[in-house]
Amino acid sequence: MASRINTKHEAWAKVIKAMAHPSRLFIIEELHKGERCVGDLTEMIGADASTVSKHLSVLKNAGLVSDEKRANSIYYTLRCPCVMDFIGCVEDVLSANAKEHAHILKCCKK
Repeated sequence: MASRINTKHEAWAKVIKAMAHPSRLFIIEELHKGERCVGDLTEMIGADASTVSKHLSVLKNAGLVSDEKRANSIYYTLRCPCVMDFIGCVEDVLSANAKEHAHILKCCKK
């Protein structure tokens, strides 16, 4: 049987893979609040500038962020703030899982 996976699914996977790191999710969340430069994000994350720059590069290559050079700094913005809707959906999944696990634990204690 032929695979039904196509270019669309590969494109989705590229974006989701780019988000699949705690530091990059933090960056997305911060950029949702407003633009930030590497220095700001470096301080917030507690990593060195080269590591933060690599994370930003992954996000930029996936089309999640854009950058603008001003003087000696590069400022990053979230290209599609609706990505936070996806994060909200992830929160819903986590909440549903927690409720299910709590129910299972409650049953086991009887």
